[in-house]
Amino acid sequence: MSRIGRSPIAIPAGVEIKITPENKITVKGPKGTLERMLHPDMQITVEGPEVHINRPSEEKLHRSLHGLTRTLVANMVEGVTTGFKKTLEVSGVGYRVQKQGKQLIMNLGFSHQVIVEEIPGITIDVPSPNSIVITGIDKQRVGQFAADVREKKPPEPYKGKGIKYTNEVVRRKEGKTGSK
Repeated sequence: MSRIGRSPIAIPAGVEIKITPENKITVKGPKGTLERMLHPDMQITVEGPEVHINRPSEEKLHRSLHGLTRTLVANMVEGVTTGFKKTLEVSGVGYRVQKQGKQLIMNLGFSHQVIVEEIPGITIDVPSPNSIVITGIDKQRVGQFAADVREKKPPEPYKGKGIKYTNEVVRRKEGKTGSK
């Protein structure tokens, strides 16, 4: 049995979960509402203050879906209660970011400014000229948006200039040496 899949998900106070027969799950909480279609074979039940995920058989597909389904539901519950956050750092001489309205304006050493629009469900915050905080209730969308922003100027290995996650370690390379 999946060790992740068999552990129940606690439903915090203020969170409401609805499951249709087609396995469409709706999680409503203080920060918002999330909906997701889950695999129809998985058996999702709400028993009191907990959600239980069961699988119908020991087939490889069902074993692999068991833990995945449990994690997706747990992330939905966590998202509507506390939300998710990704923090990015901008490093380099003259590299800086600012927010104007719903736009993130970045100076990244190009001849032009790079502008990224805020999307629905995602909030961008710029606490300082070289840090970006991306928050939202959907873990997948927050991670994807942070990856899209990082993609505009990924960190390079020689000087470490670019956009990186705060917990990311950039492997540095040695530059060219003079040969005789």
